[in-house]
Amino acid sequence: MHIFVTGATGWVGSAVVGELVGAGHQVTGLARSDVKAAALAAAGAQIVRGTLDDLETLRAVASRVDAVMHTAFNHDFSRFLENCEQDRRVIEALGSALEGSNRPLLVTSGLSGLARGATESDRPDPSAPRKSEATARALAEHGVRAATVRLAPSVHGLGDHGFVPILVRLAREKGVSAYLGEGRNCWSGVYRQDAARVYRLALEQGVSESVYHAVADEAVPFKAIAEVVGRRLGLPIEPRAREHFGWFAGMAGADMAVSSARTRELLDWKPEGPGLLADLDQAGYYAGGPRT
Repeated sequence: MHIFVTGATGWVGSAVVGELVGAGHQVTGLARSDVKAAALAAAGAQIVRGTLDDLETLRAVASRVDAVMHTAFNHDFSRFLENCEQDRRVIEALGSALEGSNRPLLVTSGLSGLARGATESDRPDPSAPRKSEATARALAEHGVRAATVRLAPSVHGLGDHGFVPILVRLAREKGVSAYLGEGRNCWSGVYRQDAARVYRLALEQGVSESVYHAVADEAVPFKAIAEVVGRRLGLPIEPRAREHFGWFAGMAGADMAVSSARTRELLDWKPEGPGLLADLDQAGYYAGGPRT
């Protein structure tokens, strides 16, 4: 199968490309620079040069492949609303090239806006600013075989540059590894390669569902995360007010813990990588600063 992957050199996307190529699929990835193009070529993928703003390029490539996986998202949180709008435009452009063809489109979203313990059949709060899933559902109503992979807030592994490294950096800067309240709010987690396998299995099994949960650890207490970070950095572990976390307070206090039982059953998906706390307890997560 020939698959077009956006975000093909990103944290999740590069793992998806490796998973697909390893399973014998042909992959074309979007690359915005020579460095990104070289990384894609080394991974065994074909290359299309462009950015997420090159909608005509995206449509053209999507129109000639067997499936599309949209893993890209601009994580500059100072421009979050603009990036959410860009994401919506990209998904609509990809969907327009697939409409009526029965060729699948897998898009990526997170767990924000879902109640604690939500399943794949539950829908997020419609007021959430990121519209990836809502856009995919709208496309499905117009004849596109579109589905969403909801990623855990921590897609972890050495080299991670997501939310957990933000917590590590914040702890170093503030001199304390903190949590909000009693720290009982929970995050979900998934090892990067396990997440990539959800995309491949969903594709190979026909994208029969509207939502898949790439979630291995379903509920890890935020305080437990702070405890590992504090112990590794040799820092106190204490509750702090929202002001301590700044712009990250919404994430630090969020309950993002869901069930992945249906995804596991449908795809026969069995996570194989380390859990979030075990992975976070590796020295590599703290490279570049003091360790214990």
